[in-house]
Amino acid sequence: MLEQVSVEPFTIAVDDSVLADLRARIARTRWPDQLAGAGWDYGTDPDYLQDLLATWEDGFDWRAAERALNRFAQFRARIDGLDVHFIHERGRGPDPLPLVLTHGWPSSFTEYVDLIPLLTDPEAAGGDPADAFDVVVPSLPGFGFSARPAAPGLVNSGIADLWCQLMTGALGYGRFGAHGSDIGAGVTSRLGRQHPDRLAGIHLSALSFAEPPQPWSPAEREYLAAVNGWDKAEGAYSDIQSTKPQTLGYGLTDSPAALAAWIVEKFRAWSDCGGDVESRFTRDQLLTNLTIYWATSTITSSVRHYYEYRRHGAPLPAGAPVPVPAGFAIFANEYVPAGRPPRELAERYFTVNRWTELPRGGHFAALEEPGLLAAEIRAFFRPLR
Repeated sequence: MLEQVSVEPFTIAVDDSVLADLRARIARTRWPDQLAGAGWDYGTDPDYLQDLLATWEDGFDWRAAERALNRFAQFRARIDGLDVHFIHERGRGPDPLPLVLTHGWPSSFTEYVDLIPLLTDPEAAGGDPADAFDVVVPSLPGFGFSARPAAPGLVNSGIADLWCQLMTGALGYGRFGAHGSDIGAGVTSRLGRQHPDRLAGIHLSALSFAEPPQPWSPAEREYLAAVNGWDKAEGAYSDIQSTKPQTLGYGLTDSPAALAAWIVEKFRAWSDCGGDVESRFTRDQLLTNLTIYWATSTITSSVRHYYEYRRHGAPLPAGAPVPVPAGFAIFANEYVPAGRPPRELAERYFTVNRWTELPRGGHFAALEEPGLLAAEIRAFFRPLR
């Protein structure tokens, strides 16, 4: 039996002293040298970063961002001694289906703020009110306004158990759906495997697949080779986060420039932006996410998730599909140039009911293409209600 969970309302209110310290640190940034014309070739472009930080220091209205976020109903639940922050927005429709959305790294719960109204009130977006959801968006442990784990070992499987307690013990939902991307896709997959009696279905985007046993199909072989090439070109961040997160954390926690460089590079590299990060994300969106990491001092605890997974996590077993219906939204530029995974690879791990390859969008689909993602989530869950 799941335990009862205490829940309290929550309002974001970053102290003025934190914002003043942030501005002072930006003003004192010690900038590295750069090679002429290098742009983004060696990492984050110094010219772009200096311009972004000038806005962060003196042109970004955090209080306006805070007010916008506080329009959502927010709470903190104490589950197994850990405080979990979450949004809970009720659907407008005849029988909304509860749905938990789980973000990844290096984003935050703000990844879903544009998606929420499309799911809670589909009629307002030109859809069918019968497709409405009650939407729950937690912050992962160690991210944003959720508490940091106090001990090692919390990985996707444990977070899935926390989410089940949140949805069932705290919010009283006996049956619900789940969607996730990146780390959130791993948590969502584990929800389906560990709590199939509670899950109507799971919907996934922006996820990785473990290398399955051979033999591989030609499409699987091509995809896995592309992923291996991507790892060699782009995977250094994961190697250091999964081996020495504490060493990395000193610089990212102390320097706004380091934090912004580390995170914004990923928004550029992993999105469908063609090299222009602000063609897909507004500057306010980027700086809101950065300010949450900064104000909560959670960058180190967020990257520790990689360390914990490397030591305590395990991939889903091939050949034993997660026993609930699964839907996939495969966006065109997820992890360029690794390309799209083949459906037969996903079917080794999941009971695939819906597979849609979309013409645009990348790793941060809820920010890049909220309309496309909302339509896919509605369509997948429609027969499962």
